[in-house]
Amino acid sequence: MNAQTLIIVLLVVAVVFGLGVVVVNRRRATPVPPETPPTDNRAPEIRSAPPRIEPPIVEVGDAEAVVIERVVEPVVEPVVEPVVEPVVEERAPSFRERMGKAAAAMAGVLGGVRSRQNIGNDTWDDLEEALLRADVGIGVTTALLDGLRERVKAKAISTPDELIAALAADMSSRLHGADRSLRFDDSLAASGQVNVWLFVGVNGVGKTTTIGKVAAQQVAAGRSVILAAGDTFRAAAAEQLGTWADRSGAELVRGAEGGDPSSVIYDGVQRANAKGVSLVLGDTAGRLQNKSNLMEELRKVRRVASKEPGVVTEVLLVIDATTGQNGLAQAREFTDAAGVTGVVLTKLDGSAKGGIVFAIETELGLPVKLVGLGESIADLVEFDPNEFVGALLDVS
Repeated sequence: MNAQTLIIVLLVVAVVFGLGVVVVNRRRATPVPPETPPTDNRAPEIRSAPPRIEPPIVEVGDAEAVVIERVVEPVVEPVVEPVVEPVVEERAPSFRERMGKAAAAMAGVLGGVRSRQNIGNDTWDDLEEALLRADVGIGVTTALLDGLRERVKAKAISTPDELIAALAADMSSRLHGADRSLRFDDSLAASGQVNVWLFVGVNGVGKTTTIGKVAAQQVAAGRSVILAAGDTFRAAAAEQLGTWADRSGAELVRGAEGGDPSSVIYDGVQRANAKGVSLVLGDTAGRLQNKSNLMEELRKVRRVASKEPGVVTEVLLVIDATTGQNGLAQAREFTDAAGVTGVVLTKLDGSAKGGIVFAIETELGLPVKLVGLGESIADLVEFDPNEFVGALLDVS
């Protein structure tokens, strides 16, 4: 091959090589469409997240490196149990603790009597003043002092201290002998009948609150109780009784506002009979401004409550101790209309007129069964003559 031929061959090779480079570059510049993923109409699979793995921890010792893989578990908050305060049973207060106002009303006069060396006319005047101030009543006061005068004349009493001690003993003896238990006939349930306790009294004496406290005490004693909201003329009475029903665990039966009170008491007795409840506590109206209508209404309530299967075993008159002798007139009216069997004396802790107990028991022959010495359930207590007189005269 001569030189001219060799040059031609080299030129051809160069041209071919150049064309190849251009084609390769064009292919590289052409965009490639992204691959379309296959369509899948199935619901996405939900996988629980695997436990988080922290990077390996390398502990280097003298001989070799040990790789420890630590799995971190999810943090679980500890369950904190609520702190339950222990239930503290309320203690019934003593008369001496709560009758400070009544005792204070007599303390000054009795202190003057004790300070004297002898028993004279001033002594009798002071004792009469103290007893009347406590609202014992003129009849009871006269009877008490006349008896003491005879004993002083007979030399059975010679000092002021002995005189006050004898007065306390005589006052206590006048209050003994009465049946102060709440009447509950256990045999009625066996014959398919229901004990009914009616509560009567004018508005504002604490009647509805007293019913609630009695309900709580009876439920605590193991008896089943239904509260019948028979005071349909006072809008708040049924709501108030409902609150006590919730607190005590009793059931409430109520009627329409302004409805017939007798029908509510009747419904309560029927409900008790159907459910095997042993005791119905019936609230009644106390609208003294309509005295004649009220008394007729109470007579009707008493009659209806006594219909089978109801048996009225208690009619409790609730009296506010702060009203004093005015409570006597109320007691006479209600006793005549409803056949009162006992008295609940409320607000004795705030009254200086605790002597009304003697007038109620001696003039009306009604036993004081319960007294209110405060606001709590435990403050409604059985009446104890000895504690009452001891607190009133400050004697042991």
